[in-house]
Amino acid sequence: MTQQGVRWSADQVLALAPDVASRKAGSKLGAAGPWSETGSCDEGTVWGLCRGSGSKPYQTVVDLADAAGPAYKCSCPSRKFPCKHALGLLLLWAEDGAVPAGQAPDWAVQWIEGRRQRAEQKREAGAAGSPPGAADPEAARRRADRRAERVTAGATELEQRLADLLRGGLASAEQAGYGLWEETAARMVDAQAPGLAARVRELGVIPSSGPGWPVRLLEECALLHLLDQGWLGRERLPEGLAATVRSRVGLPGTADGPPLRDRWLVLAQYDTADSRLTTRRIWLHGADSERTVLLLSYGAAGRAPELALPVGLVLDAEVSAYPGTGQPRAALGEQFAPPAPAAIRPRGVTTSQAAARYGSALRDDPWLESVPVTLDRVVPTPDGDSWQLADADEDTALPLTPAARSRPGLWRLVALSGGAPVTVFGECGHRGFTPLTAWPEAAGEAVPLC
Repeated sequence: MTQQGVRWSADQVLALAPDVASRKAGSKLGAAGPWSETGSCDEGTVWGLCRGSGSKPYQTVVDLADAAGPAYKCSCPSRKFPCKHALGLLLLWAEDGAVPAGQAPDWAVQWIEGRRQRAEQKREAGAAGSPPGAADPEAARRRADRRAERVTAGATELEQRLADLLRGGLASAEQAGYGLWEETAARMVDAQAPGLAARVRELGVIPSSGPGWPVRLLEECALLHLLDQGWLGRERLPEGLAATVRSRVGLPGTADGPPLRDRWLVLAQYDTADSRLTTRRIWLHGADSERTVLLLSYGAAGRAPELALPVGLVLDAEVSAYPGTGQPRAALGEQFAPPAPAAIRPRGVTTSQAAARYGSALRDDPWLESVPVTLDRVVPTPDGDSWQLADADEDTALPLTPAARSRPGLWRLVALSGGAPVTVFGECGHRGFTPLTAWPEAAGEAVPLC
């Protein structure tokens, strides 16, 4: 597949932006005014010179032929990937005829050839060598045993702290303040159980968080107790559930499932960040297998993760599942062609079927926050001070989550619908539905909502 004859939409380009500020700045550069010597070639390279504040224009080049997603190089000092110049160049390229075909300049050719050569060397080294640590499986086993002992000690301590909380009454949590929970979370970090630490920190923000907080705190304490008991009794669990418990506690796993090749539609991509890490979530849907899988990519705080797959594109690739019953996470394996646009959308379900799907998934993973679902023929409608997705064919609806109601994407969804049914992909859970991507009922491109 060549990229010269395949154009992306502006939405697909802007889905690559690492943040809102980059999206706005890139949009301003998506016109011909600041650009000169632009060009593209059948090998999937787009280049150009962008006038900036300095005496020399910025040299910007994008490699669209990388099967893992676009790669970027710009001489500007920005540490964001892609920078606003790369976004502007791609927006210009997305307009038919705005970037002519041509021969890449030397500075673009050198970068492209260098990175492709390094990628080939990395693949060859991976094929010839063994995975890190595989040379001494006995040492790896001892390390895993030592970590399991630490996690067990941490889970035992956490059980005691939960018992003390319930014995003293939930009102004591409001008096103790956040410091108590942060200290407990630090103890779980010392026990090498980051999953437990994260859930403890979530407990810390519930007291005094609004009406009904004691009920929410008790529910979360019960789920944390269930996870503790699952770890302490993991040897008696079915293998699939035991793997889920290990994952929820925070132990690393490997994507050892058999590779599944399919035409994977990029359903959604969005980032979440804390003080230590930026996490990118990419949902894929197999056109033939009808499986929906989740790719996770990480970057240091303030830096966008490397993997970027624009919404609405399809890639011919293999994925391998991580262990755990009902777990959607997978790893991206060999890719046989760069991502390309395609008129594919997943099969939708009703709102009642979506709720039932989440309830069924909880049997395999009681700590599951949400499941990926595509809703067919729903209409965004106001519901008092909130919003819901009303089923056009049933007298049922799903409320939107508080986070979804505060996003600009809600108004984009409302505008796309205009009161008519639309198809919406998102995450359905106990807090409601979070829309991530939408399609008009008739033929049309995917519209990202996040």
